[in-house]
Amino acid sequence: MTDKPKTNDRPKALADVTILDLSHLLQGPFATQLLADMGANVIKVERPGQGDLFRTLTFNNRWVGGSESPNFLAWNRNKRSLALDLKAPDAKAILYKIAEKADIVVQNFRPGVLAKLGFGYEDFRRINPRIIYCSGSGYGESGPYLSRPGQDMLLQGLTGIAAATGRGDGPPVPVGSGFSDQIGAMNMVYGILTALYWRERSGEGQEIKVDLLSAMLAHQGQEMLMAMNFHEDFQRPRSGIGHPGMDAPFGVYPTSDGWVTIAMSPFKRLVGVLGDNSLLVYDDPKTLFERRDEVWEELAKRTKAWSTAELMKALLAVDIWCGEVKTHLQAEQDPQVRHMHAIASYEHPVAGHVKVVAPAVKMSATPAEISKPAPLVGQHSREILAEFGYAADEIDALVASGAVGETLPG
Repeated sequence: MTDKPKTNDRPKALADVTILDLSHLLQGPFATQLLADMGANVIKVERPGQGDLFRTLTFNNRWVGGSESPNFLAWNRNKRSLALDLKAPDAKAILYKIAEKADIVVQNFRPGVLAKLGFGYEDFRRINPRIIYCSGSGYGESGPYLSRPGQDMLLQGLTGIAAATGRGDGPPVPVGSGFSDQIGAMNMVYGILTALYWRERSGEGQEIKVDLLSAMLAHQGQEMLMAMNFHEDFQRPRSGIGHPGMDAPFGVYPTSDGWVTIAMSPFKRLVGVLGDNSLLVYDDPKTLFERRDEVWEELAKRTKAWSTAELMKALLAVDIWCGEVKTHLQAEQDPQVRHMHAIASYEHPVAGHVKVVAPAVKMSATPAEISKPAPLVGQHSREILAEFGYAADEIDALVASGAVGETLPG
């Protein structure tokens, strides 16, 4: 046997932080897990019986230890679970009591759902003005995509990353991971830690809003900047990736004028839209996984008969999880992207007018802003050294010696 690593007796960085975790699936739980790993006291609120929906989901019908979801286990360590029926009056009293001492609330329900139950930011703020309330969503809390499901692959399709990934002679390829949700989780943590620091200085809590659409654009900053400023999309190399764990119909499908993504959706309902009951021969979980390549080929033959707009309209009408596949340039012009003001710009001393992806985290008391362009090398060397007490002649000497460099605009 090997010796167990010695535990650090020093207090964890976030040991005095209590988080009321109302989130589920991936985005919110990953964010709170990251904070829990740093010592935060995370109280995970779940539905009695079923719990977090991720407890019932797995890849290829495989369960850790015969019964536990790897999806759930991946994002929920270092937490304690409190099972509550959020619609019960007593549950409201319990949550309100916890909120009196809690530091942070995290949730990623569909916009407006928790507020209707009395668990919105204003509800908790009345109890505890210092509370920090972080909400995660797919597309923001208003706009033309408000009713769409904010699922990872759909966001990858909409924001350009799927169109930029995969074989150059093949279809768009989503990243083989819950990438959008994980990026959204990172933005939640970024917003929460910023809000905690602000509260230490001001005594004020605040509301934080993170959406996956803005997050995915922000984390493709260099790709979006290149496409928008050179007015040219990337050409994919002749190589690609796929997701090894999902069954049909999960995938990217051709239309007569483009591509659509279809995520976890009832196969029979999809067959109904496509209008060919011969496809029902595949309608069982084992077949949909083991023959998924064959199923994709058969579905693709049918989707090619539709335009992207026609197929999207038909699929959304029956609540199929779907989305258009867009390039980065098309993503820039997307109506939800424009509604969310997700694209910004700044003036650079050398490059001139530069389009960029705007900050993705919305904060009520300390909003992010773009106040400076990307600097030139050493552009601010002098002012920084001056702020830390160096005299002008000392700075001159450091620059002359080569220890400090500077580049002046113009």
